[in-house]
This record gives sequence, structure tokens and C-alpha cells, in this order.
Amino acid sequence: MSASTSSAPATPRTADTLGRSQVNVLMWSMGAGFAALYTAYAGLVVVLLPTQIQNLDAAAKESNLALVTMTSSIVTLFAQPIIGALSDRTRGRLGRRTPWMLFGAVGATLALLAISHATTLLWLTLLWVAVQVLLNVVQAPLTAVMADRVAPRRFGMVSAFVGLGSNLGATLGVILAARYAGRLGLGYGVIAAVVLVTVLAFVLLNRDRTRPEAPEPFSWREFLTGFWVSPRRHPDFAWAFVARMTFILGYWGVATYQRYALQDYVGLDADAVDSAQQLMSVLALVGTLAGALPAAKISDRTGRRKVFVVGASVLLALSMAIPLASPTLPAMYAYALVSGMGFGTYMSLDMALMTEVLPEGSAAGKDLGLLNIATNIPQALGPIIASVLITSFAAGSDKLPGYRVLFVFAMAVVLVSALAIRPIKGVK
Repeated sequence: MSASTSSAPATPRTADTLGRSQVNVLMWSMGAGFAALYTAYAGLVVVLLPTQIQNLDAAAKESNLALVTMTSSIVTLFAQPIIGALSDRTRGRLGRRTPWMLFGAVGATLALLAISHATTLLWLTLLWVAVQVLLNVVQAPLTAVMADRVAPRRFGMVSAFVGLGSNLGATLGVILAARYAGRLGLGYGVIAAVVLVTVLAFVLLNRDRTRPEAPEPFSWREFLTGFWVSPRRHPDFAWAFVARMTFILGYWGVATYQRYALQDYVGLDADAVDSAQQLMSVLALVGTLAGALPAAKISDRTGRRKVFVVGASVLLALSMAIPLASPTLPAMYAYALVSGMGFGTYMSLDMALMTEVLPEGSAAGKDLGLLNIATNIPQALGPIIASVLITSFAAGSDKLPGYRVLFVFAMAVVLVSALAIRPIKGVK
């Protein structure tokens, strides 16, 4: 059954619901909101979590990291569409999205303060799952805000701010986390504070509004079947799902093992890894700034999205050829710069494209959450595939062959993403 049968009211996406000044405030606020989320995602996944896992058992770090990230990704697989659907139906003085964002921010803060005290892999996994679920509780309603309140003609620039915020947050997250890699409790606490303060500021500056009409009577059948979007009836939605899934699969498999790659592929010691990760994050941000804003401006002016998303996918694939050809620190720096340009440009227009392929009459929170399953699935599979490739193709203790295979695999699936964008017909 199509998503259009969902019991949640349709979200109009054809006219402005905010004035120009309000849109500007919302645009900057959404950038800040996603910056906070990606500060958490990148700082935790790229630095703090791998460090804590390595501290528990250095010999099994690759497999343990894959186990923890796979478990959390599976558990959170449907978190965003479910929370999105519930926020679509929420009514109250605080509006639809705000209550969920506040709950997720407070809960994630508490879970982050607790995770640094985990001394076994089991407790680390359970707390990591809680952190991921609660961050998804923030992200699902935040993602739907653009569809709620912004006219389609402004999607490009708002999406660009989201993409820039995401990349700025990823840079800040790695820099902060690398600085506190030797003091895990403080590192987790700083990231928790960033998320909590930013979400509080967002809801204060952008007052949510409840829908005047009551939601239709709740039906479990309608609720559950509403999570199915027919690929035959909505092929653009399906192709967008495949494109995002393969793009994230290629990117995430490499990004999750970046710290270990610097150790085992490039040959750096622990202190050098911390500084290298910080500089790589800065270079990735430079690449993002060079590509994302110009692409967003041209995209809004011309109304074209696909060419930029396809180009960004190709650019990310090319960036992975650099360390493949040379397992050196300068090559990793070059990879960070070029991949930042590709990933940043993609993320700056991804939300605009995704919002434009939503089925007509859909519930934006749920359907954008469904598209975010295309992020969660590769986040579950990426580390597992990377771990298998690294260990299976390693020559004894020499892991260089395994990392080379990983880079080739990542390049291939990212190019599949570029191919999946082309059949989308409803977006130029």
C-alpha cells in the first residue's frame, strides 16, 4: 500500500508557510541543528567509540567495532520513520516536532554521560544503541521541518545550509573528540552539551505550530501499512532510496575505519593519529565550502538537482582512488579534501532532492524517515563489510591489502549511487 494511505494529514509543500525573515532564521537554525547532530555522529563514530573499543580489546578492535555499530544500526533501523510518523500525529501546545526533539536531546545527553563508564562490550553496546536511538528521535522531526514550513523554490538553499551544517558539525566533532580521545568522559560530555544546547536554542527560536485539525482515529493497520511505499507507483522515491543507500554504504565503510586506517594502513602512532584526524576534518570542511554553496545557488537558480548529486557521487568515488594508489599521510589528506567536496555537495542538495520525491499527499515526517532507512541500512552493513574485507584480504599482520580492497569496494558502490539518480524523472 502506498504511503498516501497513512492516517497522518498531508503536509503541504506548495506554498510558503513562513515569511522571509522567519525562513532565514529557520535556515540558520537547521544548519546549526544538523551541525550539532553531526558533531555527535562524527565525533562518536570516528574517534570516541573506536578509541573506547580499542581500549577494551585492541586485538579484536575491527570485529568489535563492526558488532557494536551493526547492532545499533539494526535497532535504530525504523526509529526515524516511526518517530516521524508519531510526530506527524502529535498535537499540543508545543506543536508536532518540538516535544520529540526535546525528549531526544535530553535522553541522548543522559546516555552520552553514561557511556564513558561502560567497562564491558555488552554495556558499551547497550548504551551506544540508546545514544543512536535518541539522536534519531531528534533528527526525524528536525528533518521534517523543511517540508512543513519551506516552499519548494527555497529547498536548495535550506538544504545547502543543512549540508554545510552537517559537514561543519562532522569537522567540529572529530576535532573535539580527537582532543579528548584520552579523556573519554569529558569528550562524551562536551558532545552531549553541544546537542542539548543547540536543540534548546532551535525550539526557542523557531516556535512550532500544531495543526488545527485532529488526526484521524488511530489504526494499527493504517499505521503499519503506511510504511510501505510502492516502487511501482512511486519509482522516483524508490530510486532516491537506492541512491542514498549506496552512497552512504561506500562513504561510511571507509569513514568508520578512518582511525584504524591511519594506524594500520598509513602506519601512524596514536598521537599522530589524533592530529591527523583533526587536520583531515578541516580539509574536508574546506572541500565542502568549495563545492556545496556554489552548487546550491546554481541548483536553485536553474532548478536542477540531479546533475550536482551525480557529480558529487563521482567525485567521492574518485577521492577514494587517492589513498588506494598511495598509502601515505599526504594521500589521506588529499582524500579528505576531495571527499569533503563530493560528500559536502551531495549532502547540500540531498535533502532538497529527497523532499521533492516524496509521494503527493504523504506525511512528511514518516516518509522522510523512511528515506533515512537508506542511511541506517548502510551504517549497519558498512562496518561489517569493511571488517570482513580488511581481515579477509590481510596478509597476516599486514592489513594494507585489506584496506585496498575496501577502497575499491567503496568506489564501486558510490558509482552505483550515481547511476541510481539518473532514472528519477520528477526532479531535473
